[in-house]
Amino acid sequence: MKFQSYPLQFTPILKERIWGGEKLKTVLNKPIKSNITGESWELSTVEGDVSIVSNGILKGQSLTELIENYPEEILGIEVFKRFGKQFPLLFKYLDAKTDLSIQVHPNDELAKKRHNSFGKTEMWYIMQADDAARIIVGFKQNSNGKEYLQHLENNTLVDLLEEIKVKTGDVFFLETGTVHAIGAGLVVAEIQQTSDITYRLYDFDRRDADGNLRELHVDLALDAINYNTVDTQKRYSKVQNKSNEIVDCPYFTTNYLPLDGTIKVSKSNASFTVYMCTEGAFKLEFESVIYDCKKGDTVLIPAIMTDFTLVGKATLLEIYIS
Repeated sequence: MKFQSYPLQFTPILKERIWGGEKLKTVLNKPIKSNITGESWELSTVEGDVSIVSNGILKGQSLTELIENYPEEILGIEVFKRFGKQFPLLFKYLDAKTDLSIQVHPNDELAKKRHNSFGKTEMWYIMQADDAARIIVGFKQNSNGKEYLQHLENNTLVDLLEEIKVKTGDVFFLETGTVHAIGAGLVVAEIQQTSDITYRLYDFDRRDADGNLRELHVDLALDAINYNTVDTQKRYSKVQNKSNEIVDCPYFTTNYLPLDGTIKVSKSNASFTVYMCTEGAFKLEFESVIYDCKKGDTVLIPAIMTDFTLVGKATLLEIYIS
């Protein structure tokens, strides 16, 4: 059967987290059911958490079904060649009411060997930041496993790590091995490799609803950590009605697109494109049909959709694989 192309939207997969809050509803209008909702998985093929289409004739079908049946049309010719019938990225919005745990993600090699998974290179776009909100990324000075374990034992790991005060629009690119934590008071758009592998190093001695300390992965993390200092913050242009490159890495390219008016988009069929709307609202016109999108929406443009129009006043993140 021929694939009928149009912009695909999906039902958000909402996750309760010990550090979550209510901003996914108040800021992004997500249908959360609790006051500790920490994540909205927007586009996922992680086992057990596969996105389901919420609009159009394909409503009710899963992203994995669509890729199984129409791999080149959805993923793109080049992405399909490289990844087969796997959707290689995971898109989320996060609400950190309190600090997330200090954690690290393994690289592709380690993740493949230990978990048969991709590694987890990721980026954060700060959508909303309370006063004095900050993140933790990397070490203040080059360190080593011995020093790290010593501080972990003494509950002083935070003293070794770099804290950065953040504001709306800040972007951080975290290669695998970077020790990090999203701090309290932040709403973040996160783009990452398809992986749910996280090694938790320190959790501020928090206890869960049953009074238990959450599991740490100290040993697994030892050889996953990059102990050298890193520069994670990305500076980027903000030229209106233009795709301004923020991140270009082997796993994804992300552009900042401040839309004010009309943009005609023409692209190749090498890769799918995803738009995350971080502010405002816009209309996407394709084959004389108009699709409405607003802040907090995430839209998957199948690779076969090579010409369409964006109209409105919005801030978009535009993501594809180059």
